[in-house]
Amino acid sequence: MDFELTEEQRSARDRARTIAESQLLPGYRERERAGRIEPELRREIGALGLIAPELPVELGGAGADRVTAGVVTEEIGRGDINVAYLQVVGSLVGQILAGNATPELARTWVPRICRGEEIVGIGLTEPHAGSDAGVPRLTARRDGDDWVLDGVKSLSFAHDAAAVVVFARTGPSDQRGKDISAFLVPLDAAGVTREPYPDMGTTAVGRGAAHLDGVRIPTENLLGEQGRGFGQVMTGFDFSRALIGLQCVGAAAQSLDETWSYVGERTSFDRPLSTNQGVAFPLAEAETLLAAARLLCLQTLWLKDAGLPHTSQAAMAKWWAPKTAYDVITQCLLLHGQYGYRTDLPHEQRLRDVLGLQIGDGTAQIMKLVIARQRLGRSLAP
Repeated sequence: MDFELTEEQRSARDRARTIAESQLLPGYRERERAGRIEPELRREIGALGLIAPELPVELGGAGADRVTAGVVTEEIGRGDINVAYLQVVGSLVGQILAGNATPELARTWVPRICRGEEIVGIGLTEPHAGSDAGVPRLTARRDGDDWVLDGVKSLSFAHDAAAVVVFARTGPSDQRGKDISAFLVPLDAAGVTREPYPDMGTTAVGRGAAHLDGVRIPTENLLGEQGRGFGQVMTGFDFSRALIGLQCVGAAAQSLDETWSYVGERTSFDRPLSTNQGVAFPLAEAETLLAAARLLCLQTLWLKDAGLPHTSQAAMAKWWAPKTAYDVITQCLLLHGQYGYRTDLPHEQRLRDVLGLQIGDGTAQIMKLVIARQRLGRSLAP
């Protein structure tokens, strides 16, 4: 085992750390108030090679490994967990398009994602179903040289996304995961309307719904094989689950750093708070938990790079890292006392933002089901 970062990984980490400290962290709370991420900031991050760096150079990426993508995601998450979601979605959707779109479609969209010029969202779930993504009501029917789509999809970046990858039923089967195809839908197409969600956190991401009413898209916007899109495309989510884990670890690590500094400077009963075991020990526990969560996420990415099975590890990373991050940020908030509870410090916003990632992209219950099925098989698992 070698836990040392390569020179390339360190370089990417340092670029991400620099922009996180100089621009992302100072503007974290303002982006929540604005309810969006500035397009010029997105393009700057893309120009630094920090969106989907693992994609091939010929498609606009840096040809890096997935561990690099994870290291970058954590560093950006330290500055702004919501901006880090640009990288998570960019890697996920970029991978989907690179592996399943026609060469022409991939060359059109993937470089624009990597450069931060456009956001392409992912529309897997629907408002009626939540985590039960294998039974979409969105339908797609063939009409000449077009597909016609009708239904509703939830997605992140609903306000700013230029397009969205959706999963729709394209056949008669009503079995879970059967006769489902994936499509790339431009969100400026006729028949598309957008609905914002009034979420309690991650407001800069701008989650919402895309309503598709008789939306026509060309046949070349089909991703992968007709009727097999669910199985083909879902494999990419093992990758993004580990990235989400590191996204949350980054936010919690930043709160933890700030809290170590605070308890060393703040005095109570004529001595620094840090001299109390009841203050220092919870922070020591938090350091341990975050270190373990980080290693689990990085191991998942290493396994993917090595071409080895990693579905269980990805599911572990997705349910445990956001929960751990939430618990750590809660402890940091409490140790700041009344100041932590106020909205002029970032801990309460991080708490709300991380909470959303315990729900989105697969709840803890779904992740535990994935792990159980990997160990027991479907017939013996819940």
